[in-house]
Amino acid sequence: MNRTPIMAGNWKMHKTPDETRALVRALVEGIGSGLPNCEVIVAPPFVSISAAVEAARGSGIQVAGQNLYWEDKGAFTGEISGPLLRATGCTHVIVGHSERRQHFGETDATVNRRIMAAMRAGLVPIFCVGETLEERETGRTFEVVRTQVRAGLGEIRPPDPLRFVIAYEPVWAIGTGHTATPEQAQEVHAFLREELDSLLGRDASQAMRILYGGSVKPSNARGLMDCADIDGGLVGGASLKSEDFLGIIREGT
Repeated sequence: MNRTPIMAGNWKMHKTPDETRALVRALVEGIGSGLPNCEVIVAPPFVSISAAVEAARGSGIQVAGQNLYWEDKGAFTGEISGPLLRATGCTHVIVGHSERRQHFGETDATVNRRIMAAMRAGLVPIFCVGETLEERETGRTFEVVRTQVRAGLGEIRPPDPLRFVIAYEPVWAIGTGHTATPEQAQEVHAFLREELDSLLGRDASQAMRILYGGSVKPSNARGLMDCADIDGGLVGGASLKSEDFLGIIREGT
């Protein structure tokens, strides 16, 4: 099955509104109309979302939040809701990123609640799973990602697999400069698709996009994206420079 690739840039805690406008405009100019078979998404910090939406207007580039809370509104100081993200122009939201799990106490149960909140708000979740170095070295990779996928999805049965994205991000490869080999990444992506097949059925599993995240660069994007079950990238540091992100988009599509 042909699946439209997605290249998503997670900017983490970088880029002011002015810097965001400049970067998105550079991406718009660089992409032009030459990449009809690729979805491009940027995920700036919350304070820069409006600037990204403004700069991307009319270009096809979509904007994502980096996280959301599971309640739609209320007395939750410092949190952001799905409806608020939608109101600013977001179409997607990253859920369960390893840095949220590592630094902010995110669990499989809270990831599930955030996924449900995202879908309720009409946002496309980019649901992250992945193992630590210790878990990989002790042979627990498949066990870990299976648990994360099953607990994260819970009883959710996405009615439209094109509006639900999974990102495999081996924790040991995020921001370290180390990248899973195409063979390592494909092995886990194929396993994830088998899990989705058992959970959602073959039609949904074959249609759903599974991204790879973990030190993706222009130099390794082609090898990763040539793998049968890798449908794009969730790109960190390399998405902060237009020439690098554009290079990944070109090499990976």
